[in-house]
Amino acid sequence: MVYFTQDTEDAIVKYNNELDPVIKSKIYERKIHYPFFKLTENIVHTFKFYYTEVENIEDLQHEVITFLLSKIHLFDPSKGAKAYSYFGTIAKRYLILSNQKNYKKRLDTIPVEEIYEDENYSYELEENNTNNKISDFMDLYVEFCTKNIFNIFPKEADARVADAILELFRKREHLTIFNKKALYIYIREQIDVKTPKITKVANHLYKLYKSHYLFYEENGYIKI
Repeated sequence: MVYFTQDTEDAIVKYNNELDPVIKSKIYERKIHYPFFKLTENIVHTFKFYYTEVENIEDLQHEVITFLLSKIHLFDPSKGAKAYSYFGTIAKRYLILSNQKNYKKRLDTIPVEEIYEDENYSYELEENNTNNKISDFMDLYVEFCTKNIFNIFPKEADARVADAILELFRKREHLTIFNKKALYIYIREQIDVKTPKITKVANHLYKLYKSHYLFYEENGYIKI
């Protein structure tokens, strides 16, 4: 079941624009609370944010949802952000900080023989957070480049090469080839083009990737 839909996105905008507190409350209860609940639930379990001072996971979710609600007025769709990605990023950052704080407290009280296992867990947690953050960014980056492909590459031939490269990113979870030469061959199977052209377009996409990722790191969304 899809819990965070376009209807949710619209409801958040409507909530922020509504001045009547009674109506705002109804919008939140009917359209926003459940998506926030499911969003925080999925993030907690996906990234295993289990170091907490509260008695159960739902209490932790309530804590995060309260924090999201305190930041909801900052969401501005005109900047190109999707509410799902925006609030997902905020929730993950909040949980990372909370998790690290409680993890350090736990190190002061647990037996020494358990610390090694927790250190391995902490490393895996950080690695998973980084990998998922990059994956979230990549989805936004590919969407941005696809929508603006003819602005980025006015020449049709360059745009076609760029789309073939972006198709690799779209299918990245199913690819088993990571060798550069094999990737070039894969692209040439999709479009008749010489290697220098692929390199030229790929380099331009990479420059865009770097500049957008720096902005995404600081703001949680891609600038349109």
